[in-house]
Amino acid sequence: MIMPEEWQIMLIRIVLAVILSGFIGLEREFKRHPAGFRTHLLVGVGSCMMMLLSLYGFEEYMDRYENIRFDPARIPSYVISGIGFLGAGTILVRGVTVRGLTTAASIWVVAGLGLVVGAGMYPLAIFSTLIVLLSLIFLNKVEAFFAEKSSKKWIQVSLPEDDLVEFTRKLEQLNISVYKIHFTLSKPKETKHAKRSYLLEIGLPKDEMPEIINELLKFQEVKKVF
Repeated sequence: MIMPEEWQIMLIRIVLAVILSGFIGLEREFKRHPAGFRTHLLVGVGSCMMMLLSLYGFEEYMDRYENIRFDPARIPSYVISGIGFLGAGTILVRGVTVRGLTTAASIWVVAGLGLVVGAGMYPLAIFSTLIVLLSLIFLNKVEAFFAEKSSKKWIQVSLPEDDLVEFTRKLEQLNISVYKIHFTLSKPKETKHAKRSYLLEIGLPKDEMPEIINELLKFQEVKKVF
């Protein structure tokens, strides 16, 4: 029995979605990220399947009932908005460090890739896959190259807000640039007033980093360098 042409088209698109999303998933798997080969493959196949459902799943009802309107973009729009929960699950926040943003973005891209393949836009899907793979593999090395030029550290200081300006002046005297400042409030039981603790992201010259860290630790306000 020969398979109908529509089913052949759908199966080919599913297989192509497996291959393209699998390539991106393998790159994440090799780097041991939370969402790897299986996750990306399932997202790509699932979104492709939803796109095929939107394109071919309701033809019978449209032929039977004249008042049914065809909107092929409705299901894909829910796929794009709904994939956010999976991407959010890969983002890990540890203190001031955020990990998993690139993996979350790759999952979102793979969902779009599955929709594009399901719509039959093969050149766009293949070209997009190549761009994503090149970005994940090579841009990581570019980021590492620039990170070596200027290393950043976090220092934890505990001091009143009025003294923060004076402390940043001390850092400037050591040739240290302050990029970001975060603060948290804590209220010890023995005092009535809340105590403010600051986290400062600073840039340190790589060749002088050990010496400058030692200088920072001499400051009474500095509790930790990490």
